Amino acid sequence: MKKAFVIPLFLVMPLVALHAQTKEANMSFDFDVHDFGKIKEADGPVTVNFQFTNTGSEPLLIKQVQASCGCTSPNWSREPILPGKKGFVSATYNPKSRPGPFNKTITVNSNAATPTKVLTIKGDVEPKPLTIEDEYRYNMANKIRLKTNHMSFARVVKDKQGSQQVEIVNISDKPVKIGFDNVPPHLKMAADPEVLQPGQKGVISGIYDSSLKNEWGFVIDRVDILLDGQSNASNRLTVSATIEEDFSSLTPEQKDNAPSISFDNNTFDFADIKQGEKVEHVFTITNIGKSDLFIRSVKASCGCTAVNPEDDMVPAGASTTMKVVFDSRGKVGKQNKTITIITNDPDHPRTILWVKGNVSQS
Repeated sequence: MKKAFVIPLFLVMPLVALHAQTKEANMSFDFDVHDFGKIKEADGPVTVNFQFTNTGSEPLLIKQVQASCGCTSPNWSREPILPGKKGFVSATYNPKSRPGPFNKTITVNSNAATPTKVLTIKGDVEPKPLTIEDEYRYNMANKIRLKTNHMSFARVVKDKQGSQQVEIVNISDKPVKIGFDNVPPHLKMAADPEVLQPGQKGVISGIYDSSLKNEWGFVIDRVDILLDGQSNASNRLTVSATIEEDFSSLTPEQKDNAPSISFDNNTFDFADIKQGEKVEHVFTITNIGKSDLFIRSVKASCGCTAVNPEDDMVPAGASTTMKVVFDSRGKVGKQNKTITIITNDPDHPRTILWVKGNVSQS
């Protein structure tokens, strides 16, 4: 008579579990975090290979590898990795224009038992020394370079002055005399020094007198820079300012008696029109304050929008109108244009109205 052997259940269960586990691919990395330490921007991209072994019993296939930043380029084993064999995921970090510490991740998706694996690279980028071209970006006639070709005065209080400077350098092998042309009356321009020696640095200084500029809001001028007395259309400095009224000194009583602007609506929605059509709308402006409202300036964001206020002064309690005409010639698709209105309302010195709609091709 044959004897029956009974295997205890507590011995069978681990074997079953082990057998089930081995019927999958498994990705085991040698390391999952790499610290590049200090790297130099000037040396260019750096790369690390994260090597792994398929410790499962099925072929392993990497489906996707995604970096957390466009500065990091991943690469990986494209063919299936057989059990016991090795594969890799690499990460190349580009430090160009990215000084300072970094910490990026690379997410690996595969058919492994744990399908998602996150790898990490980190380090600290030492910025490359700035060249003259880096520091002074704008070249004029291969004689001088400017840090910027835009002298921005930002906010200038009406009837007061503002000052700004632009740094320059002589990149030629000869002295260069700097002068200016087409300078409007409200601007004073000077170079210090007036004659730049080879390699010498200097500044262009500007003084903006808003009392001589009969405009409000954002305004632009263009000044020609003369090099050794010569004019060139590309040697031009853009000068901008935002001229505003100063309400900071008003007393509570003055604010209480100030004008206050109000509109019947702030948007003209012309819905759908055909290209080439013109549409118009009339906004109603009401002064709900206690003194005269002065409309200082009305500017549209696009030449396609004509704006014509009926009055530039609205007494307290009175109303006026402003006609707006939108010309859709050359326009197609969604349109969003603005109209900026500057007034002496201390609470709303700048108001934005909208003209919007859709232009379809005829």
